[in-house]
Amino acid sequence: MRKTRLVMGLIVTLGVVTCLSFKSNDPSDDIAVLKALYSSGDSTKWPKATIDSNTVGFQEIGRLGAVSYPADNLPNPEKVKLGKLLFYDGRLSQSNQIACASCHDPQLGWGDGKKLGFGHDRKLGKRNVMTLFNTAFYTKLFWDGRAKSLEDQARFPIADHVEMNIDPHEMAEKIQGFKGYKPMFKEAFGDDSISLDRILKAIATFERTIVSKKSRFDIFVKGNKEALTDDEIMGLHLFRTKARCINCHNGPLFSDNQFHNDGQTLWGTANEDLGRYNVTKDKKDIGAFKTPSLREVAATGPWFHHGNFTELKDIVSTYNLGNPANIPKKYLGTPRDSLLPTPSPLIKKLGLTPLEQKQVIAFLEALTNSPMRVKVPTEFPE
Repeated sequence: MRKTRLVMGLIVTLGVVTCLSFKSNDPSDDIAVLKALYSSGDSTKWPKATIDSNTVGFQEIGRLGAVSYPADNLPNPEKVKLGKLLFYDGRLSQSNQIACASCHDPQLGWGDGKKLGFGHDRKLGKRNVMTLFNTAFYTKLFWDGRAKSLEDQARFPIADHVEMNIDPHEMAEKIQGFKGYKPMFKEAFGDDSISLDRILKAIATFERTIVSKKSRFDIFVKGNKEALTDDEIMGLHLFRTKARCINCHNGPLFSDNQFHNDGQTLWGTANEDLGRYNVTKDKKDIGAFKTPSLREVAATGPWFHHGNFTELKDIVSTYNLGNPANIPKKYLGTPRDSLLPTPSPLIKKLGLTPLEQKQVIAFLEALTNSPMRVKVPTEFPE
C-alpha cells in the first residue's frame, strides 16, 4: 500500500513538473498552467511573447520601480507641498480661474474626462488631455513629445492661449506678489527667492508623486495566484501573444516611450493631426503619437489624442481590424501626397474572437485601481 502511494505521488509530481516547465507548445488551452507560470514571480518562466522585428527596446511588463529625479531638482517634503499648492492655484493663469488641476483631476484619472480639453474663455483645445499618472517615468511629454521633462512640460499650458493664457515670466512676477509664498519657497529651496524656474521645479516635483499604486496585475505576478480571474489571466496571455499589444505597450510602464502612427491621424479631415511631425518636421514622424501607459487605463478615458474612443471595447475592436486608416481620395495625386501618413508596420489584423477581445479588456481593467483620493487645497498664500 505504501509503495502504491509513493508511485502515485511520483506520477503526480512529475505531471506537475512537466506542466510547469511547459515552454515549446502553446499552453493557452490550460488556464491552470498560465496561472502558475505568470504568478511564479519569475518572468523568464512566462510563455514567449509575440514580438515583432520592428519593436524597439523591448522590455517585459512588470511592476513599476522607484521614481528617479533630476540632479538639479531633488525632492523634499516642503517642495512637494509647495508644488501641490501651485498645481491647484488658479492665479497661475491670466483669468485667476484656471489651475493645472482644472484639467488634471484625481477623481477623473488625473485627466478631465472630456474628449478635448478647454481652458481660457472656454476655448476648446485640439487634443485630449493626457493623464498625469506615472508621467515621472516618461522620457518625453505630450502626445507629440515636445517636452523633454516634467519641468519643461509645466511651462507649456501656462503660455498656451487656449489653456492658462499667460506669459510664464509674467506669471512668475504675479506669484512673487503673494508674500505668503516666500516662506514656502525658502523651506523648499533654501531661500525665499521666487522664480519661474523654481515654480516649474516645484510643480514637477509634486507631479512625480502621482504614481499608480500596485494593481491586481502587480500583486498577481508577485505570487498571489488569486489576484486575477481566469478571464484576466487569459487576457494577460493574449496581451503578450495573439493580441500583440506588448509590441508597443511593454515595460513596467506599459509604454515603450516611443511614437507610432497607429492609423489615427484623421488625415484630410477637419480634425487632421500630424502628431510628432509638427515638432520634428521629419516625414517619418507624420501621424506618430506617443504610446500612452496602460496603467489606470480604464479610468483615463476617453482615449487617443483626439478623444474619439469612449469605450475600451471599441479600441480593442479597432485594433483587431488592423486599425484601418481611411485616406480621402480627393487628396490622392495632389501636392498633399507628400504628407501622406504611413501606419506603423506593427499594426496588423489580429483575428481575436469576441471572447478573446473581452478577455483583453478584462486584463486592462485589472491594471486600474480605485480613484486616487487627494486632499485638495482650499486656502492659498496671500
